[in-house]
Amino acid sequence: MRGERLTASPYPDRRGLCRSIVRDVDSRRLVPRTDLLLADPRLAAAEGRLGRALVKAAVGRAQQRARDGQISPDEVADAAVAELPARAAALTPVINATGVLVHTNLGRAPLSAAAVDAIAAAAGQCDLEFDLATGIRARRGAGALDALARAVPAAEAVAVVNNNAAALVLAATALTTPETPEIVVSRGELIEIGDRFRLPDLLTSTGATLREVGTTNRTTAADYAEATGPRTAFILKVHPSNFRIEGFTAAVGVPELSGLGVPVVFDIGSGLLAPHPLVPAEPSAATALRDGAALVTASGDKLLGGPQAGLLLGRADLLRRLTRHPLARALRVDKLTLAALEATLAGPVPPVAAALAADPASLFNRAERIVVRLVEAGLDAHAVAASAAVGGGGAPGVELPSAAVSLPELLAVPLRCGAHVLRGERPAVVGRLEAGRLLLDLRSVSPEQDEPLLAAILSARG
Repeated sequence: MRGERLTASPYPDRRGLCRSIVRDVDSRRLVPRTDLLLADPRLAAAEGRLGRALVKAAVGRAQQRARDGQISPDEVADAAVAELPARAAALTPVINATGVLVHTNLGRAPLSAAAVDAIAAAAGQCDLEFDLATGIRARRGAGALDALARAVPAAEAVAVVNNNAAALVLAATALTTPETPEIVVSRGELIEIGDRFRLPDLLTSTGATLREVGTTNRTTAADYAEATGPRTAFILKVHPSNFRIEGFTAAVGVPELSGLGVPVVFDIGSGLLAPHPLVPAEPSAATALRDGAALVTASGDKLLGGPQAGLLLGRADLLRRLTRHPLARALRVDKLTLAALEATLAGPVPPVAAALAADPASLFNRAERIVVRLVEAGLDAHAVAASAAVGGGGAPGVELPSAAVSLPELLAVPLRCGAHVLRGERPAVVGRLEAGRLLLDLRSVSPEQDEPLLAAILSARG
C-alpha cells in the first residue's frame, strides 16, 4: 500500500509458525489535524488577535513542513506558533535611517505621538459629525478645520481632501466651466512626480483645457497676460519641488500673476504653512496668500509632518464652490486623518519638524554614543559626518548636515529583513550604502529610536 512498507517481525500463522509481516505507518499520516491544532491554547488566543484566516494559514504552512520531512509531527504546533505573523496587517514598522526626512517609499512623514493617540481615540465611534452638547449633527471634522485655519490666519476658508492631487483635481473640476474651461500654466511647471504621475494628465482628465505658456526654462509675465482672457478659469502656479532649473531662467511670482484679473491657484506642494529658515526657497501657504494667491494647495504628509491629506486654503467664495461640488464627497478624508491632522497642527512639534531643526553637533553626539556601545560589543562601527535631505518632493538640492553610524555593508540585509523583523520582534532598519559601508543617518531617526536602533544592530549581527 502507498505510504507503507513491510518489515520483519515475529507473527504466528495458523500452523503456529512465526512469520514476519508488520506494517510501519508513514510518519506523514501522523501530522496533526487542522482542527486539533487550532484548539491549541496559543493558536486559539492568536485567532482573537489575528483572525482565523491568518492563523489557519500559519497552521497549513507548519503542516506542510512536516509532510516535507523538515520537522517531525510533534513539532507542528510549535512551528505553527512560530509561523504566526506579528500583526494582522502586512505593513512592517521601519526605522528610517536613510537621512531622507520625508521618504515616500517609507510612508512619508512619521506621525507624532499626539497624532497616534488621536487616531486611537477616533478609531471607534466618535463625534465626527455630532455635537455632544446639543445632540444634533455638526460640521464634519470641525476641530481639524479650525486648527488649520488658526495655523494660516491669512486664509479666509480652508478644506481638506485626501491628498494634494485630489486638491488639484477638485480645483480644476469645480472652478472650470464650459464658458471658462482654460487653465493657464507655465510649460516649466508641468511637472512629473513619482511613478510616472504627470500633472498635465491629471488636469486634463477633469475635462479642463491647459493653456501652456512660456518655455521649459523661461516664462514671463507677458506670456501669462497674452494667454489670459474671457475663457480663463484660473492661472495655475506649481512649485517645482522635486527638481531645480538653473542658468538662463525666468519665472513669474504670485504678486505679478495676481494682478491679471483671474484667480491664481498655487500648488506649493510640500505643505510648509509658514516660512522656514532652513528651506528659504520653499514657498509657504501664508506667504502665497499674502502675495495674492486666491487658492493654495499643499500636502499634509510632507513638511507639515502629518497624515496624507490635501490642504486647500484661500478665498471663501472659491472654497465654497469646491466644498459644495459633488466631487468633494468622493475626495473627503476619514475620521482617522482628521484626528491626526488636528493633533499635528495643534499638538507638539511633529517628528519631521524636529528632524529639520536638529543640531548637527547633537546628531554627532548621538552617533558617538551608539558607536561606543557597538564597539564594546565587538562590532566594526564608526561615527561619521553625513548629509541628509528633506525628500518627499521638497527642497531639492538642499543638503542638511548630519551624522551617521557607519557599519559593514553586510548588515544591510539582516537589518531590513532578518529573522527578528519577520517575527515582529523589532522594526526593520533601512539605511543607505556609500563606498562599501552601511550608513545609518540619525537626522531621520528620532532620539527616542536610538535604543531600538542599537538593539536592532546587535540582533542583526547574528
